[in-house]
Amino acid sequence: MARHLVIGNGKLLLNLDQHCFIRDIYYPYVGQLNHVGGHYCRLGIWVEGVFSWLDEPEWSFDLDYIEDSLVTNITAKNEGLGVELHMNDGIHQRECIYIKRVLVRNKRDDAREVRLFFHQDLMIEGSEVGDTAVYYPDNHTLYHYKRSNYFMFNGFSDEGGMMQYSTGIKRFQSAEGTWRDAEDGVLMGNTIAQGSVDSTISFRSRIEGHSEKTFYYWMSIGRNLEEVKELNQYVHENHPEKLLSRMVVYWNHWLRRSETEFGDLPSQVVKMFKQSLLLVRTQVDERGAILAANDTDILQYNRDHYSYMWPRDGALIADAMSMAGYQSVIAPFFHFCATALAPDGYLYHKYNPDGTVGSSWHPYIVQGSKRIPIQEDETALVLFALWKDYSRNGVIELPQALYSSLIRKSATFLSEYIEHSLSLPRPSYDLWEERYGIWTYTAASVYGGLMAASFFTDLFGDYERSDHYKSTAQSIKHGILTHLWDEETGRFARGLIQKDNRWVKDMTLESSLFGVFEFGVLPVDDYRVIGTMNAIKHDLRVKTEVGGIARYTNDYYFQQSGDIDKVPGNPWIICTLWVANFEIDAANSLEDLEEPRKTLEWVARHALSSGMLPEQLNPYDGTPLSVAPLTWSHATLVQSVCKYAEKYRRLSG
Repeated sequence: MARHLVIGNGKLLLNLDQHCFIRDIYYPYVGQLNHVGGHYCRLGIWVEGVFSWLDEPEWSFDLDYIEDSLVTNITAKNEGLGVELHMNDGIHQRECIYIKRVLVRNKRDDAREVRLFFHQDLMIEGSEVGDTAVYYPDNHTLYHYKRSNYFMFNGFSDEGGMMQYSTGIKRFQSAEGTWRDAEDGVLMGNTIAQGSVDSTISFRSRIEGHSEKTFYYWMSIGRNLEEVKELNQYVHENHPEKLLSRMVVYWNHWLRRSETEFGDLPSQVVKMFKQSLLLVRTQVDERGAILAANDTDILQYNRDHYSYMWPRDGALIADAMSMAGYQSVIAPFFHFCATALAPDGYLYHKYNPDGTVGSSWHPYIVQGSKRIPIQEDETALVLFALWKDYSRNGVIELPQALYSSLIRKSATFLSEYIEHSLSLPRPSYDLWEERYGIWTYTAASVYGGLMAASFFTDLFGDYERSDHYKSTAQSIKHGILTHLWDEETGRFARGLIQKDNRWVKDMTLESSLFGVFEFGVLPVDDYRVIGTMNAIKHDLRVKTEVGGIARYTNDYYFQQSGDIDKVPGNPWIICTLWVANFEIDAANSLEDLEEPRKTLEWVARHALSSGMLPEQLNPYDGTPLSVAPLTWSHATLVQSVCKYAEKYRRLSG
C-alpha cells in the first residue's frame, strides 16, 4: 500500500502509484470526494503494432520530483520495446488543472510510429452510478460529468490533438472498459456512455531513430461545462510546457521561507526535509483541514480510510509547519477547529475535510456506563500548537480572532473535565484511539493546553481566567507526578485503568511518554524524563537490521511478529523521531547530536524511492506498512530537522 507520487494545490489532490497510474483524484476538498477511488487510470504505449501498459513487468522506473518542486520527474524504460519515457506531472498552483508531459525517446535505429493511450476510469463523487462520458466536438475533447463535477481531458502531440477516442461501460457484466479496446492500438470512437463508464484517448507521432518527441495531456476540473472549457482553453493559450515551468518556479519560491542552515546534516536529509514540506502542503486543504493520509489502498484492510482531519495529527503537523516558517499555511486549521468545536468545548474524534464530523469507533456508552467519545489530547493539542505558533511568529491577530470561539471555550472544558480525586483529566480514549482510561500522554497534553490558555488569557488581560487555568495545570502536573510516575521501574506508566472500581497503573511501555517533556510538564534533563526515555530507547527498539522504535510493547496493528522481545512492534517513523527529538533537546555538545543525526539518515533511507514516508515499516525488510505518505510522518521529520538545525547553531556558536 503506497502512493508513490503526490501533487496538489490545496483544493485538488492527485495520487499516482509506482506505475504512474492515477489512483486518486480529490476535489473540491483535499481528502473528500475521491473521483477515482483507488481504481487505475492507465497509461499505455503502442509502438509499430506492439502494445504495453506501464504496469507490465518489462518496465523499470525512476520516480522523483524536479528539485524543490511538486512537479514529478519520472523515467520509465522498456528495453523490449526500445523506448524510454521521461514524464512530468503537475497541478497548477492556483487552478484545478492537471498537466502531464511525456517525452518519448526512440532507442532503435529505425523511425517508428508511436501512440500514447490515456485511460480515464472515474467514479465521480465516489460512485459509478450515473456517470456520463462524452466526446465534445466543439473543442475536440472528451469529458466526464455528474451533477456539479466535470472533468475534461485533452492533449496534443506534434501531429495535432486527439487521434482517437472512445467511451464505454466498465466493470458491469462482461464489460471491462475501453482500456481493453486500446490494446490493438485502435479505439472504437464511441461518442457517449452512461452509468459505470470509462474512456480512453490517444495521440500519435512518428519518431526517427534515436530521436524523441513530446506529448502533452491535461485534465481540467470544474463545476460545470463552461468552467472546464475555460480552463482547457487556458492551457491551450498558455501552452502546457510553459505552465509546468511556472509550477516549478512557484514551488521553488514557496520553499525559500524555510530553514536554510542545516549544520552537518547530509544532503539526503536536507532533500527529505524540503520534500516533506511540499508533501505536507499537498495534504492541507485551503479551508483548514489537515488530512492524515489519502492512500485509499487502506480500504482493502478496513472499509474506511485515513482521509480525515484528526485534531491530534492536525495540531502536531501545524506546530511543525509553524516551526518551519509556514504560519500562513496552517492558520486556517485553527479557524477550522473553532468552527468544529462542540458546544461543550471539546473536539470530536475526527472530521471530514468540509468540517462535518467523521466516522468514529468511540461509543457513548459501554456496559451501561456513559462517556464522552473523545480523545481529550486532541482538544488540548490545538491550544498547545496555537500558543507555540504565537510565541514563534507573534501574529496576535490569529489568537485574538479565536479567543472567544476556541481558546476560552476549549480551555474551560479542559479545566472542568477533571477527576478531582486524582487531580488528573477524567478518562478518555488514548492518542492511538484504542483504549479508555487516564493516560500520561493525554494528561501531559492537557497540562500543555491549559498552560497555553493561561498565557493567552494573560496576554489579553483576562487575569482571573489566566490564574484559574494555570492553577488547574499545576494541579494536573502534581497528579501526573503523584499517580503516573512509577518509582519501582524508574519510568512513567502508560496510564491508569479501572479494575474492580479502583485505579491501577498500566505499565505497558509507550513511546508517547515523550509527551511529559514535549508539553512542558518536566524539563528534558529531569531524571524521570531521562529514565522513561532510556527505557523507550532500549525496550521499544526493533532489534532487527531495520531498527527503529515501536509504538508500544506488543503493538497489534499490522503486527508482523510474535517475538516481542526482538520486535515489540513495527517501527514507526514518528516514534523513532520522538526519541531523536529527545536526544536533540538533551544535547549539550555537537557530539551529542550524532545519534539523532543517524536517526534522520535512517528516516531518509527508509522513504520510498520517490521520497514518500509511510506510517510504519515491516520490521524484517523495511517495506512500508499501512498508508504512505502519512502526513504526520513527514511533519515530524520537518520538526526534527528544525530542532536539529537550531540546536546545532546554538552549540556551534
